[in-house]
Amino acid sequence: MSLFDWFADRQKNAPTVRVNQDVEEGDGLWRKCPECGLVVYRKDLVANASVCKGCGHHNRIDSAERIGLIADPGSFEPLDTTLAPTDPLAFKDRRSYADRIRDSQQSTGLRDAVITGLCRTSGLPLALGVMDFRFMGGSMGSVVGEKLTRLIETATARRYPVLIVCASGGARMQEGMLSLMQMAKISGALERHRQAELLYMPLLTYPTTGGVTASFAMLGDLILAEPKALIGFAGRRVIEQTLREKLPEGFQTAEYLRDHGFVDAIVERTTFKATLASLLKMHGCRETVPA
Repeated sequence: MSLFDWFADRQKNAPTVRVNQDVEEGDGLWRKCPECGLVVYRKDLVANASVCKGCGHHNRIDSAERIGLIADPGSFEPLDTTLAPTDPLAFKDRRSYADRIRDSQQSTGLRDAVITGLCRTSGLPLALGVMDFRFMGGSMGSVVGEKLTRLIETATARRYPVLIVCASGGARMQEGMLSLMQMAKISGALERHRQAELLYMPLLTYPTTGGVTASFAMLGDLILAEPKALIGFAGRRVIEQTLREKLPEGFQTAEYLRDHGFVDAIVERTTFKATLASLLKMHGCRETVPA
């Protein structure tokens, strides 16, 4: 859980506002687009990578669905599946950190907020890390940092390109300094990967914020993003109060950041796998089967 999520949780009387969420209709067979209101048969929506055919809105998807869209069928080999978070600070706010971990694990079926592994995409080798926002807002704790670092180090040893799909509210405050250390640890592994002249690309999805943005999300050789993804470090209100200036509308969207040089390309989810294959081939990757 990020610092923003913790403070939001403490505001008991604040109205609940749902942003960028799927709206489920009736018995769950239909979905209503939160942007244009189009009601679509759920299976048709999933078949279109959970992208609305009416307006192109990219609905949030979980890590399993994301891996299915990127990796060739049957090729994904997960790494470090036994790593699980602990509670080094015995942290407690309204609830204990241990309880939050347990609840997230039970509701998602995940051990922590990232899945890592080796796979093929369009026949090309790839080291893939996918963050899952369902697990405590995709927050980055020690396990997330360790799994991503190990993934990058494995990719460096095998000379694989790396793709990390970012979806996070930032560093996990319940682990304090230990969560912040992950920024440097992952960045160090990426620097060694760069020195080996290997390719690293982050894919920024809705949302990519906090310490993730301040570290590996912005260190790619090519920085890719999904349409209208929220990308930033702090929220609008915090920045405006600090700078005492009014910020432009949409300044934390993928489109604004692309126009101002922070993002290299915005790629539709439905064409991402083909685009990824083209980029990998352009950088010298060849078809092979991961060992």
